[in-house]
Amino acid sequence: MKVLKRICVFCGSSEGNDPQITADAIQLGATLANQEITLVYGAAKIGVMGQVAQQALDHGGKVIGIIPEFLKVKEVVHLGLTELITTTNMHQRKLKMQELSDGFITLPGGFGTLEELFEIITWAQLGLHQKPIGLLNSNGFYDDLIEMLQKMVEKGFLKEENLQLLLVENDVEILIQRMKDYEPTPVPKWLKKNRT
Repeated sequence: MKVLKRICVFCGSSEGNDPQITADAIQLGATLANQEITLVYGAAKIGVMGQVAQQALDHGGKVIGIIPEFLKVKEVVHLGLTELITTTNMHQRKLKMQELSDGFITLPGGFGTLEELFEIITWAQLGLHQKPIGLLNSNGFYDDLIEMLQKMVEKGFLKEENLQLLLVENDVEILIQRMKDYEPTPVPKWLKKNRT
């Protein structure tokens, strides 16, 4: 079983309008704290991001926020975090998130959330990391995306084994358990970090 000391959560800096998404964000934050898993996230105190972080803190968990300097005002930084890391740009933020985390969970969000998910799963596909990547399909939010990914396999643009890199669940506890049980696929011998 994989030890998950830190999980990075990608999600929206907006609240959205689905109470189930908010409830799942609250449950995730509490569950991470209860399982003594440190939350790594984008440092905002607003939106779905803020809900996850506040619940983790309220349940005695550790929370590391990572934010680029230019977003500090826009995303309204949470000042009660265990640790706040400031980067110079978005790319450094994502590199730091990947470096500090043992796995990743994506909740509902917008363009930024999808961009983070697809970058981290592309890095896995390229063999740059072998960490579990979870997608919390809260109230069917990602149903259409999952259908699109399956179409990419059908049309020959995505290999089935690469689609399997994404662990999809609609239950927080089941998703975290699947991430702990995750066995990464071997990285092809021709694929080395200095070639990517």
